Amino acid sequence: MADIDVIGGGLAGSEAAWQLAEAGVKVRLFEMRPVRTTAAHKTGSLAELVCSNSFRSDDAASNAVGLLHAELRDMGSIILRSADANQVPAGGALAVDREGFSAAVAAAIEGHPNITIVREEITALPTGPAIVATGPLTSDALAEAITAATGADALAFFDAIAPIVYRETVNMDVAWFQSRYDKPGPGGTGKDYLNCPMDRDQYETFIDALLEADRVDFHEFEGTPYFDGCLPIEVMAERGRETLRHGPMKPIGLTNPHNPTVKAHAIVQLRQDNALGTLYNMVGFQTKLRYGAQAEIFRLIPGLEKAEFARLGGLHRNTYIDSPRLLDQTLRLKSSPNLRFAGQVSGCEGYVEASATGLMAGRFAAAELTGGHLAPPPQTTAMGALLAHITGGHLSHETSGPRSYQPMNVNFGLFPPVEPVATGKKGRGQKKAGRKAAYTERARLDFSTWRTGAPASEAAE
Repeated sequence: MADIDVIGGGLAGSEAAWQLAEAGVKVRLFEMRPVRTTAAHKTGSLAELVCSNSFRSDDAASNAVGLLHAELRDMGSIILRSADANQVPAGGALAVDREGFSAAVAAAIEGHPNITIVREEITALPTGPAIVATGPLTSDALAEAITAATGADALAFFDAIAPIVYRETVNMDVAWFQSRYDKPGPGGTGKDYLNCPMDRDQYETFIDALLEADRVDFHEFEGTPYFDGCLPIEVMAERGRETLRHGPMKPIGLTNPHNPTVKAHAIVQLRQDNALGTLYNMVGFQTKLRYGAQAEIFRLIPGLEKAEFARLGGLHRNTYIDSPRLLDQTLRLKSSPNLRFAGQVSGCEGYVEASATGLMAGRFAAAELTGGHLAPPPQTTAMGALLAHITGGHLSHETSGPRSYQPMNVNFGLFPPVEPVATGKKGRGQKKAGRKAAYTERARLDFSTWRTGAPASEAAE
């Protein structure tokens, strides 16, 4: 008899199973492939990389995902160990030979005496201790079971993603804070949106760029229709040059304090995306433009000329739960504490992030099953920042979470703000480099403190 079941043999499930087994817990790891495959997977291997072979930047000194790499290594991640052993040249990124990587993970999992692999589709949620790590292509039967357990509005099957901008890169000599008609709304102030104005020529130039831009076609396996409520901006532009001016870019109810006597022809609004106020999403700007085209076109918007993006936009099939509402800070389902969720089904984005949630879910569950307790890492660390985003850890228990929860890669915008440290660079580059160095320095200190069980720093509280 196993002590716990792990459903899904991808990155998160494999990592969770490994962490549990290393803690002495007996694990049954369920993977439905190759008995039943998906339209995206090509093999029945554990930890198959479906898309890119890159784990992104390995620079732990100035990059949030590199910092997450370092924390995973420190925690004995089987995913990072296998990636390091199968690395291929990729500049500052950690990229892998995908077959060698998957084989390394599989060999470790299959060879562990505390893990039993079961090739079988799970169509119902277990009643005993389990971690659900089925990824963005969760089978229809299990997705229905999750919906039945959590509510019809708790599972997103289609992911309409708008770009997210770092607040500090918005030019406030052009943009301003104001809600339409100054309405405060629930919990608002009347100045809840960043507004970027366009005159007629700027708007026409923007529309031309949208219509001419390179875009990504839907993959066949997605089969995703467009919904009127989340049309890509380039599709709206195709329906008429004035469509956006009467949709997400309408200028009514807003007055530019930098130039109050001139009415803007169109206005792009950005809405705060996290409790820290460091990230803002571009309202109504879900898109299938290619990433390179997005950055170029969105910087045509006045106020966003030098914008830096925490995430670019997209529209694709995805299956993930409304984690801030449903999960506690240790990834347990609030309505069924025997169940934890990890990986992309929990609402994270990216290989490394999925692995990190698997590691944390495995560690949290192992502590419980062996009679201990593991506190969540502080939000000042990469793991803690990611966990807080997924679970709404920064929100009070009385809230229902963000109005529109979307998956995101780890980035410094998820960390509490920090004062820059001095660097050798000059000008704006000095401030940017100094802030990244400060994030990293604080994260390393607080992660080490958390690992040793000592009280966290004031910054982590």
